[in-house]
Amino acid sequence: MPQTIELRPQPGPQTQALSSAADFVIFGGGAGGGKSWTILLEALRHIQNPAFNATFFRRSYPQIKNPGGLWDASLAVFPLAGGIPQVSALRWNFPAGSYAVMRHLKNDAAVLEWQGTELVYIALDELTHFSEYQFWYLTSRMRSTSGITPYLRATCNPEVDSWVRSLIGWWLTEDGFADPEKAGVVRHFERHDGQLLWFDAPTEDSKSLTFIPSSVYDNPALLQKDPNYLKNLKALPLIERQKLLEGNWNVRAEAGKVFRTEWFTTIQQLPQVVKWVRVWDFASTSDREGKDPDATASIRMGLMQNGGVVISDCTHDHLTPAGVDTKLKAIAAADGPGIPVRWQRDPGQAGEYQNQALRSQLAGYDAKGITTTLSKLERANPLSRAAEFGEVYLLQGPWNNQFINELVSFPDGAHDDMTDAAALAYLELLGVGLPKFGSASFR
Repeated sequence: MPQTIELRPQPGPQTQALSSAADFVIFGGGAGGGKSWTILLEALRHIQNPAFNATFFRRSYPQIKNPGGLWDASLAVFPLAGGIPQVSALRWNFPAGSYAVMRHLKNDAAVLEWQGTELVYIALDELTHFSEYQFWYLTSRMRSTSGITPYLRATCNPEVDSWVRSLIGWWLTEDGFADPEKAGVVRHFERHDGQLLWFDAPTEDSKSLTFIPSSVYDNPALLQKDPNYLKNLKALPLIERQKLLEGNWNVRAEAGKVFRTEWFTTIQQLPQVVKWVRVWDFASTSDREGKDPDATASIRMGLMQNGGVVISDCTHDHLTPAGVDTKLKAIAAADGPGIPVRWQRDPGQAGEYQNQALRSQLAGYDAKGITTTLSKLERANPLSRAAEFGEVYLLQGPWNNQFINELVSFPDGAHDDMTDAAALAYLELLGVGLPKFGSASFR
């Protein structure tokens, strides 16, 4: 007897999103809310119509094909409806002749490749990754002779400075959270003189739009299948946790939110350390009257047996280039050859030259540059999370207050030399480069 497989949304936001008749539905506002699954399931609504097509967009090709990305997610849905994959074309063909494709838009010019096309169902995964121009241009391709009114669905996570925040602002409270009383309420808009005019009822020329919030708490299937996912979200740094778990569209990295004074514990004696590193953040400018130059900073950090870290020394000096060389060798000698020395290695030929010069000065030591593509904030986030959870200790010293004050001022402060050194030291000790938040790991 053939087995019957039933595909249905979970009660709550998923059902609400798949029941909406709005032209545009923006769905999400938090990680783990079943966003990708929802837009994939929506594509199955009209697959019995041979003239139907579904086009899924991500900003880059790797976002489609990476493990856990949109293509992987489709493998769990489309075959159940008879879909046959063409992997090389990122295309699914359905028995009636309808199809779904996945494409990327690397820049604004890429949308021009869609001139003349007729798109019935458009799905934009992670809408905040797209520009406003890309979004509105694609809506101009929504036309069809299939008998189906073209429509668009999009997923998103909160980004305070995104154009999406402005688009869905009516559905949010003043403090940046989704207003539960407005969830799924359909509004209508027209564009006049470049501005959107909103109406409660449809007009002759209006389009309709709604925002439906969803979070990991609305996805019991995920929580049952992977209980650790919620733990992972709770362990995120404060800013990312407020966005991806709590769904706050107003939060941004600013002083006092990445690091807080009360997160650091000062100790009198060194605990047992299993691994050390000294990391430098170089600046070659010296003190000049009326100027506020960057400093050359270094952090000596140790990894403890319990997984926490202790910062036992911090240097912060305004030095000439020759003074930097002298300080570097003096500190290495004081630390001893058992403590590795690291610094951020700049890209290109200049970075290679500096790297070789520094290694020559520190011959006999474990010394090398570290290459990273992460932004300053992305590098600081893991250390921020550790500090918030009480895993960062400072050995009492005259540098403590200056160090804490700079970190608490990050990223708005005038300087971040010690912050950069400490963040890189933490990543080096853990031996990992964490993924950018918002990747497939936290969608």
